[in-house]
Amino acid sequence: MLTYLVNAQEMGFEQYNPTSTLVVPAHPTEQAKFPFIDMHSHHFRMPTQDLSELVAAMDSLNMAVMVNLSGGSGEHLKRAVANVRAHYPNRFVIFANVDFDSVGAPGWGQRAAAQLQADVENGASGLKIYKSLGLRNTDINGDRVAVDDPRLDPIWEKCAELGIPVLIHSADPRSFWDPMDSLNERWLELKLRPRRKRSNTDPAPWQQIIDEQHRMFKKHPNTRFVNAHMGWYANDLDTLSDLLDEMPNMYVGIGAVIAELGRQPRRARKFFIDYQDRVVFGKDAWQPSEYPTYFRVLETDDEYFPYYKKYHAFWAMYGLDLPDDVLRKLYYENALKLLPGLDTSLFPDR
Repeated sequence: MLTYLVNAQEMGFEQYNPTSTLVVPAHPTEQAKFPFIDMHSHHFRMPTQDLSELVAAMDSLNMAVMVNLSGGSGEHLKRAVANVRAHYPNRFVIFANVDFDSVGAPGWGQRAAAQLQADVENGASGLKIYKSLGLRNTDINGDRVAVDDPRLDPIWEKCAELGIPVLIHSADPRSFWDPMDSLNERWLELKLRPRRKRSNTDPAPWQQIIDEQHRMFKKHPNTRFVNAHMGWYANDLDTLSDLLDEMPNMYVGIGAVIAELGRQPRRARKFFIDYQDRVVFGKDAWQPSEYPTYFRVLETDDEYFPYYKKYHAFWAMYGLDLPDDVLRKLYYENALKLLPGLDTSLFPDR
């Protein structure tokens, strides 16, 4: 017992994770209230993956359709589409990806746009842009490729022409650029994953990358963009509201930011009601055990319940208790507008 007490007194913040003694009504929510479309998932092995286990897990969550953003391009994408069509043609959507390695080479933009068109003809329903654009991708001269680099314009123009959405992740949480000190909410995450730390010279200031993205959205008003992770403004919904007003072609996805929403239930609820036509559901990393936290935050009025990853959020969650009509839009109606042609029989209210 003495050894235990000494160790507990020397325990660091990483280990401190007390069980709450608060007694309040609890409504754990293992399954979504309505069938939903997950607009943000990643499955790199889909060309050869046994999809039956994946579909069983989807069914347990009431997930009607999964959007695999990691479809790749060319032969990889064709094999993924073939696997889906052969086994579960109405349960998966596949997005293509662009290879930015040769930006700056003569004719690169036109070739990239042509490849994207071929990928769409082969079954892709959208384009996913990884955060490497703006953070790591360099052109043939070794210079950072900005999100709004004009050499990429043929890609965004092709998406508008084809009528496909672009789901784009730019930068990372702003706290990754802040000093790693006792005032940084992401201190634990940065300690556990130090490679996520950024600075104004590694590779550029956070605001610069975000501004590049917004300029690109405004330059291509006929292209529909889904800003992943709510554009990293889930902790500043007033600013995000202004941005949505400025850019009518921008939608936002809630993947990996439910912890931000769950700590401001009244403000977040108002945001979802005000912008109910502009938000789509997405989880990001595929981990079925984590979805119930999303459902509980969105659907219940529960108070002070735990998040599933302390290094993302050491604070407790509160439910938004969203109205059914808003939930339906979030869970599937908005995604159906972005992805026409899905099997609407999967959604009984349609």
